[in-house]
Amino acid sequence: MARKPGPPAGGKDQKGQGGAPGQGGQGGRDRRAGGPAQRESRSKFYSEEVVKINRCAKVVKGGKRFSFAAFIVLGDGKGKVGFGKGKAKEVASSIDKAVRDGEKNVKPYPIVNGTIPHDVEGRFGSARVRLIPAAPGTGVIAGKSVRAVLEKAGVHDILTKAYGNHNPVNLIRATIDALAQLRTREQYLQMRGVEL
Repeated sequence: MARKPGPPAGGKDQKGQGGAPGQGGQGGRDRRAGGPAQRESRSKFYSEEVVKINRCAKVVKGGKRFSFAAFIVLGDGKGKVGFGKGKAKEVASSIDKAVRDGEKNVKPYPIVNGTIPHDVEGRFGSARVRLIPAAPGTGVIAGKSVRAVLEKAGVHDILTKAYGNHNPVNLIRATIDALAQLRTREQYLQMRGVEL
């Protein structure tokens, strides 16, 4: 029996499906999430940074179904910062959900001359983060997770120390807790009813 000739290498078959990856057709498209066009800010008002992406697997009869959970930090660099979570079957969709969730949680915090008004310590679970104001030119001395929050809040000079659990999500929540405890000199005077 004579065999039917197959589609040429790298070309398209009768159904119009792409051939070898990188040579046009559907096989040549870069479907990886977070490509150059997708790395741009997805928020209209804030810039965001992806801190962590977890891949979750659900075992079903046909094999495994994967989903992705994204945790992001976003802020305007002028004292407002927040975080968000999102979960979807694709990385790009999970980040979009996280950004929409984060925009609801953005709050203003007191930042004075690029640093914080006073020492403070935040907690979440077994994670503790201590924030110490620093002189101009010091920079942000912090780990990746804490640095993401402080830079998005507009802090330029600060010293930090993390204790206990170093899970990125817990550290971010502890940092937000510390920022929520900050008060400026004027706020303290107003709380005590003192006038200068």
